[in-house]
Amino acid sequence: MIAKLPRLALWLAVLLTLWFLAAVFGPKFGIIDWRFALGTMVRSAGPILIGITALVALVALVAVLWKGPRGEWWKAVIALAIPAALMAGLNSVRTTAESVPPIHDVSTDVDDPPQFSQLTLEKRAQVQANPLNDYSVPLGQLDPWKDAEEPVASSTHAQLIRDGYPELATIPYSIDQSEAMVVVTLAMEEIGLMDVTSDVAGGRVEGVAETFLFGFKDDVVARVRDGEIDLRSVSRVGLSDLGYNGARLKKLSEEIRARLGE
Repeated sequence: MIAKLPRLALWLAVLLTLWFLAAVFGPKFGIIDWRFALGTMVRSAGPILIGITALVALVALVAVLWKGPRGEWWKAVIALAIPAALMAGLNSVRTTAESVPPIHDVSTDVDDPPQFSQLTLEKRAQVQANPLNDYSVPLGQLDPWKDAEEPVASSTHAQLIRDGYPELATIPYSIDQSEAMVVVTLAMEEIGLMDVTSDVAGGRVEGVAETFLFGFKDDVVARVRDGEIDLRSVSRVGLSDLGYNGARLKKLSEEIRARLGE
């Protein structure tokens, strides 16, 4: 029986890996609903399965080192390393979530954020996406954050964006507006946005981003007018974006500035 423990632990570790792979890639390919994948498979069941696998692997390692056969020790070590790595990953995500503003809507202009086209709004409505909230309203007054604690509850989107992403700012341009829109369009495509469209008359460029894990989609819009470019990125689902929208706007801003020769 002891000789079989390392093999059992290794198989459990392999199944655990497949479990998490299904959770993070299933929604991306439309196989699993993202709520079940993230809420049940990762947040609820994930730590339990990690704990069970780690316990079996630890028992297997102690057993083979104590009574043998010692040649099987490497299987137990690998079986123990896998849940340890997965738990470290979950802890890393938790730490990241605590280090960034708990919002999913970020803009370079917090007083007058760029607005999406009616077509984008309709697409968001079709998937029951997150509402576009007023940046001046304290989060505690909005349903998604009604249980938020201080200082988040009394903070507005504008305040959290200013504090969390001080590097984000309006981008000035001195070329023709149509040329600036081409620059923004090319910049969006360069950083990997999909379905990039340009509305010259409305001074608006839009695109869609998709996260590698889970396949979450975020809508991105650029307002190009009066010698200024402002950007906005909003997640369709999820309360917190783990900093993805802010990081995306920073990357897009850098690409636009580089193309403008700044």
